[in-house]
Amino acid sequence: MKSSVGVAEGPEGGPRVRAAHRVFSFLAHEPALAAAVGALGLLLFLAVFGPLIWTKSATAVDVGSSLLPPSRAHPMGTDSIGRDVFSRFNEGARISLAVGVLVVVVGAILGGVAGVVAGASPGWVDATLMRIMDAILAFPALILAMAVTVGLGAGLETAALGIMLGSLPYYARLLRSEVLRIRSLPFIEAAHALGARRTRIMARHIVPHVVSTLLIQGAAVFGYAILTLAALGFVGLGAQVPTPEWGTMITDGLQYFLTGQWWIGAFPGFGVLLAVTAASVIADRTRDILDPRGRFAHV
Repeated sequence: MKSSVGVAEGPEGGPRVRAAHRVFSFLAHEPALAAAVGALGLLLFLAVFGPLIWTKSATAVDVGSSLLPPSRAHPMGTDSIGRDVFSRFNEGARISLAVGVLVVVVGAILGGVAGVVAGASPGWVDATLMRIMDAILAFPALILAMAVTVGLGAGLETAALGIMLGSLPYYARLLRSEVLRIRSLPFIEAAHALGARRTRIMARHIVPHVVSTLLIQGAAVFGYAILTLAALGFVGLGAQVPTPEWGTMITDGLQYFLTGQWWIGAFPGFGVLLAVTAASVIADRTRDILDPRGRFAHV
């Protein structure tokens, strides 16, 4: 009797079940956000499990099977030298998502720290850090990434480095302005009046309040990273042959698009469009939900 009472948890289930139910219930009332999360989830599934499910090589050449349209044997067709486009699409998704996550994490750490330190340290520290960010912003993000790849050598690693460098000011300037806003709030002034140290105020009061801003900016930067990587690959400065990156795949399919072999460039182009649109929708909807002045403040 005792064990049966202990096992029974009622119709709602355990804490994890209830948490999952709340998440699905929330997404049910946010169809745009749910669709964006689902799209990124699909791309993530193809990136992680696609090569395990569809085992055809992404680089194997079969000239006899070149330019085949989508079919059961090749769901996304084949390219000009017979490589399976679906396998290459999955590998391209893995590369693009990995670079996007890397840019978001490294940019958030470096740019976020620079922005928080600049906002909390007025004077020469703030001025120095912001002048560095202004120098980076003087170049358009794509031009800066191209300059880095040209200077260090074209390739996936240098492309990711250039994209990372271009993302730093977006974090730094946004978080600096957010820290300056929070520093002027009454509870921060009260903490100063009670004798709290600056490091304690930073760790206990300011940093937790900028986490939501950091997450929203990270979602936006994720889309920027994928789009910029595809642009670098399109002009030949990103991943090099035979690496199956979406930008290089679009370049390969461009010359065949008007002759009827649309699938070579259309599918990777759709992947870029889907990933960037989903990231933008997630960033916009998350901003609306977390904005205390918005109509979602009660969530």
